[in-house]
Amino acid sequence: MTGTLRDRAYQGAASVSVVLLLLGLGAVLVDTFAGALPRLDLDFVRLPPSDAGRAGGVGPIVVSTLCILGVALAAAVPLALGAGVFLAELGGRRARPVRLSLELLAGVPSIVFGLFGNAFFCKVLGLGFSILSGGLTLACMVLPILVKATEEGVRAVPPEYRVGAAALGLSRGSYLWRIGLPQAMPLVVTGLVLGVGRALAETAALIFTSGYVDRWPESLQDSGRALSIHVYDLAMNVPGGDASAHASAAVLVLAILGVNAGVAALGRWARTR
Repeated sequence: MTGTLRDRAYQGAASVSVVLLLLGLGAVLVDTFAGALPRLDLDFVRLPPSDAGRAGGVGPIVVSTLCILGVALAAAVPLALGAGVFLAELGGRRARPVRLSLELLAGVPSIVFGLFGNAFFCKVLGLGFSILSGGLTLACMVLPILVKATEEGVRAVPPEYRVGAAALGLSRGSYLWRIGLPQAMPLVVTGLVLGVGRALAETAALIFTSGYVDRWPESLQDSGRALSIHVYDLAMNVPGGDASAHASAAVLVLAILGVNAGVAALGRWARTR
C-alpha cells in the first residue's frame, strides 16, 4: 500500500469513527429528550418533586447539584493549578511520586471514593451527609484530570516565551502569572470541562456523602440530592417514574452543556485578560 492510499485509509477510518460517535450521541439525546417531552417544561425545573418524583419538578435538586459542583470546583481548581505548575516547572525528580499518585487516584472506582468520603468527610470531620461532603469527595475525583490538564498546558507553552520573559527580567512567578498560565488556559479549560462532566454525572460517590434528601437546601451543611441520583432513583426504585427520569436526565444534559459553555467563556475571558 502506497503512502497516499495509506493516508486515505487512515482518514476514512477516522471519519467513520467520528460518524459512529456522533450517531451514538445523537441516539442517546433523541431517546432522552423524546421521553422527556411529556414532563419537561419551566415548572418542572422550578418546582420541588412530589409523589416520590412522579409529579412536581426538580427545583431543589438542581440547586443542590450546582452547590455540590461549586464546592468541588472551589476546592479542586486552586489545588490543581498549584500542583500542575509544580509538576511542569519545579518538580524534577520530586514529581515522579506525585504523578504516580495522581495516576493511581485517577484509576480508583467512584464507589471507593464514596466510601472514603463517607468515612473521612462525613464521620471523621463531622460534616455528615451534606453538600460539603459530596462536593469535597467530587473534588478528590476530578483532581487528577485538572492537574494533568494544567501540567500539559504549561508544558505546551513555546520555550521562546520563557526565554523572552527571562530576557526582560521577569521572575519565574511573573512569567507563570502573566504568560504561562494564560497561554495554558485552553488546555486548563479542557480539563475543567472533563472534570465538570464527571462531577455532574457522578452517582455512586454522592449516595454515600451528599445524601438522598430532595428538599430545598438552606446551607452547605444540609443534605442534598444530585440530579444523577434522582435519575437513578426514579428509573430503578419508583414505578411510573420513567417520564420524570427522562425529564431529569434532559435537565442534567442541559446543565452539563450550560456549565461547560460558561467554563469555556470564562477561559476565553481569562486568556484575554
